[in-house]
Amino acid sequence: MSDTDDLVEIEQLLGRYAVSMTRGDVDEVLAVFTPDGTYSAFGDTYSLDGFPALVSAAPKGLFLVGTPVIELAGDTATGTQPLCFVEHSRHEMRIGYYNDTYLRTPDGWRLRTRAMTFIRRSGAHDSGRPHAFTRS
Repeated sequence: MSDTDDLVEIEQLLGRYAVSMTRGDVDEVLAVFTPDGTYSAFGDTYSLDGFPALVSAAPKGLFLVGTPVIELAGDTATGTQPLCFVEHSRHEMRIGYYNDTYLRTPDGWRLRTRAMTFIRRSGAHDSGRPHAFTRS
């Protein structure tokens, strides 16, 4: 497989994440991660078993992502992808970017870690307010 093939596969993986989040299809979102994958935001890291509750508590709307910058390193890679989320009923926006790690698996490339960084109106970049989501 060429580097170009790897990049296209990872970009499609990230596209599936964004479309699945927009559609509220948690099973499809989980399928883009490795079994030990994690998502970080709100001052915490969530394993996949906690991800459905996190998605359920999140506002619904359009996950609009930009082209990622990806650095390949054999069967692993790192990347950053910009995000603009538009809430469906009021069209309020959240902007930021994901910092990712990827792993080539027998089933193809998968997200291993995804960490959200929000860009605030003040210009600050942070991972979110720790109290924004409470685990049950």
